[in-house]
Amino acid sequence: MNIIIKTKNLELTDSLENLINKKMVSLKKLVKNLQESSELLFEVEKETKHHRKGDIFKSEAMINLPGTNLVARSHGENLGRVITKVKSEMEREIRKYKSKTVELPRRKYRKTKREII
Repeated sequence: MNIIIKTKNLELTDSLENLINKKMVSLKKLVKNLQESSELLFEVEKETKHHRKGDIFKSEAMINLPGTNLVARSHGENLGRVITKVKSEMEREIRKYKSKTVELPRRKYRKTKREII
């Protein structure tokens, strides 16, 4: 999985890039069976340069899977927490997508198999 990082009103430092890669690499396991080559577009931005309090940071992760585009968004004061929230939300979205596309057909097959026997 290729991770593309885009920033707005922020400088992409090595520590920020390492943090994002460290958090998002765990999603690679979930997506590996669904699609061989996928891209994760990760956007981090500081709302405006003059704000000092409140929801300053915003992050968004998007991944294209067959039949759908999954998106996770988060706002907050702490950049690390915002990235973690996006990771957990994207993980939830991937698991939900996976259960719809993989598990439901398996359940239907098992049900029909039982009815035949």
